[in-house]
Amino acid sequence: MKIAQVAPLYESVPPRAYGGTERVVHYLTEALIDLGHEVTLFASGDSRTRARLVPVIDRALRLHRGKPDPVIWHTLMVDRVRELSRNFDVIHFHMDVLHLPFAVRCEKPSLTTLHGRLDLPDLQPLFRQFRQHPLVSISWAQRAPLPGANWLGTVHHGLPLDLYDFHPQAQDYFAFVGRISPEKRCDRAIEIAVACDTPLRIAAKVDDADRAYWEREIEPMLDHPLVTFIGEIGDREKNTFIGNARALLAPIDWPEPFGLVIIEALACGTPVIAYGHGSVPELLDDGITGFIVHDQRQAIEAARNVHRIDRRACREQFERRFAAPVMADAYAKLYRRLCASRLAA
Repeated sequence: MKIAQVAPLYESVPPRAYGGTERVVHYLTEALIDLGHEVTLFASGDSRTRARLVPVIDRALRLHRGKPDPVIWHTLMVDRVRELSRNFDVIHFHMDVLHLPFAVRCEKPSLTTLHGRLDLPDLQPLFRQFRQHPLVSISWAQRAPLPGANWLGTVHHGLPLDLYDFHPQAQDYFAFVGRISPEKRCDRAIEIAVACDTPLRIAAKVDDADRAYWEREIEPMLDHPLVTFIGEIGDREKNTFIGNARALLAPIDWPEPFGLVIIEALACGTPVIAYGHGSVPELLDDGITGFIVHDQRQAIEAARNVHRIDRRACREQFERRFAAPVMADAYAKLYRRLCASRLAA
């Protein structure tokens, strides 16, 4: 098939460090090429891919010196997709919503994977207006706030099989990876580690929007001798950072749409201790690949017993459920079903 992948422009594909959606687009694009499909990627010009790249802007928006307007450049990208749309069998959007007026009128089949949280009130009238456009969720939990939307399917994220190594032996520390924000609850992770008298290493970014929270709530907690803040890291560093940890702590406090770091840990063979919000029950097998908890007492008890988890079982679950070829095959089936339905209409 001739497939267009339309990525957000905030980060390159793949991103230099943190950037969940752009990473998933990269893994999907490369895995589809491995399956024999012809893929065109619409993304920033500093992206790296084996697909045909259509660069919409020279560099990703987040680190661009010119501080470009995201609305303007995403609008220009949608128009570029429109110009080239007849060259594709299917167009797969991964951006937010600006493309919807074009997508519902496009002669070619198109679909959108929604990567963020959907419990926002303005999304209800939006997806009623564009209810004919097919959507894909990244977890069953994610779609709960929009039961009446035009859901084509659910596809869990996947990672390349060789991206992370299996680490059969753990070192004596817990890991926290992600953003420093109120919903990620790094403070809970610190409390868990301190209660277990175990070092905690934090690899996280601090966005400008969360700077005040960081300075008020988290930074004072870093004075504890068991806590080490490392900062933002990329895939290469994650391999050993997560892989050597006794467990990944994910004590989230929001309806997580997916939680990419959870399957990164499983790929390394590292068990996960996570609060059971959002997608977590879909990603973890409680007692097999980690522990699903609901309060700090349970979290601390789970952390103290995480040695009981078989690290090999974590890796096996990753290979079976969350590998990039599994994700690409699931999307290819959706593409074929979408194209067949369009022909039958």
